[in-house]
Amino acid sequence: MPGYFRLFVLLKVDFNSDSDQHPAGGSDLKQNSEMLTRKIQLWDINAHITCRLCEGYLIDATTVTECLHTFCRSCLVKYLEENNTCPACRIVIHQSHPLQYIGHDRTMQDIVYKLVPGLQDAEVKKQRDFYQKLGMEVPGDLKAELCGAKAHLGFHHNGDLKSEDGANKDTGEEKREEDEDYHRSDEQVSICLECNSSKLRGLKRKWIRCSAQATVLHLKKFIAKKLNLTSFNELDILCNEEILGKDHTLKFVVVTRWRFKKSPLLLYYRPKMDLL
Repeated sequence: MPGYFRLFVLLKVDFNSDSDQHPAGGSDLKQNSEMLTRKIQLWDINAHITCRLCEGYLIDATTVTECLHTFCRSCLVKYLEENNTCPACRIVIHQSHPLQYIGHDRTMQDIVYKLVPGLQDAEVKKQRDFYQKLGMEVPGDLKAELCGAKAHLGFHHNGDLKSEDGANKDTGEEKREEDEDYHRSDEQVSICLECNSSKLRGLKRKWIRCSAQATVLHLKKFIAKKLNLTSFNELDILCNEEILGKDHTLKFVVVTRWRFKKSPLLLYYRPKMDLL
């Protein structure tokens, strides 16, 4: 039996007896009220942490904002290329731009990684092997994620637990290094920002290079600041004539809309248009 099937989740539940049996304020209430520990096997909650499309554990968990059902990002994006409804409940996400109404669910993904032993390490290893197989440099965000996973486990190479003081010291040093790095070690994306509206002016410096983990929202704020707009919500950013969702990372945009095209990634901005 696989190791992750033997994982138990401990749920602590406060047990309170009925007031008829234990009058309020009585000493028996304190003596008989106890903390019960309930053991639940991992397969009992599998339905809540697996993707309904691939039936595997959630990877890069992405939630539909309309109904809050969650799937693997790659599974959901592939499904929405030909559909505009939720795979689970069939509710219409959006008639013409369903990809704009999905978002990365970091909380759910953190829960899955904590519940399923070895899943995060295995996923990072797969991505790292993929880049190495193609002869490409492993992106900085993958290296950081791998280091973060090891730090979270708090183990030395020999399997012994680190001391709490040592772990806190290492975490503090890594945090300072991360703050000073400004995402320069991340995988980088080259972008060309073009204006396709006569109502807005073009950028003086339309060629930029930034972290692949930056989102469309970051670009909106950048453009709004450069153009002295009152709000970044007044902008739409498009790729291949399709409006991009604000939570999409640039890496996601490159993979799904610019995979077989040469760098730089060409994006257009324009005043926001209300979708029907």
